[in-house]
Amino acid sequence: MEGNAKNISFHPFEITKHQRFQMNKHRSFVLWVTGLSASGKSSIANEVEKQLYERNIRTIILDGDNLRCGLNRDLGFSMEDRSENVRRTSEAAKLLVDAGTVTIVTLVSPLRIDREKARAIFEEGEFVEVFISCPLDVCEERDPKGLYKKAREGKISEFTGITAPYEQPQNPEIYVSSYRQSIRESAKQIIAYLDDHHHFSIKL
Repeated sequence: MEGNAKNISFHPFEITKHQRFQMNKHRSFVLWVTGLSASGKSSIANEVEKQLYERNIRTIILDGDNLRCGLNRDLGFSMEDRSENVRRTSEAAKLLVDAGTVTIVTLVSPLRIDREKARAIFEEGEFVEVFISCPLDVCEERDPKGLYKKAREGKISEFTGITAPYEQPQNPEIYVSSYRQSIRESAKQIIAYLDDHHHFSIKL
């Protein structure tokens, strides 16, 4: 077991994830929503959750900004801190998936290696990567929080897409062109993929 903790062992409990599937009447997994700031990640995740709620699917959203108000509030925006941000979020998401909850993560998560490390802690088929594709100039034009403007003025260092890299997914399960369709259409596209690939079915 990795980490600095000594003299510990993993304690198994009797109620399993698959028993929770039976109780919930659906499977659980993580939707890992990645993309540039202002690409539409949180808005699309919100609409996905609303549509799943209408179907009695148990969900939760782990939003990057919200997590930085609590769990990850001690982290900055260096590449090391960004990697730790992804690691902590993925571990929290795994706990929620094990609890039977469809977990929607909205995180820039700019480095491909960090997203692959996140994928590796889940069982096969439990990690669904969603790339919200939106050109940088469109994101800058939207700029709802004024972050791109501040980055261009040098007031924010290491800002993804401007002064820090973003490595887009090479083979995401779902590719969403958020600048070509509405939020609702993007959410429907994501849910259609999940239905087509039987992600909710407990009969597999």
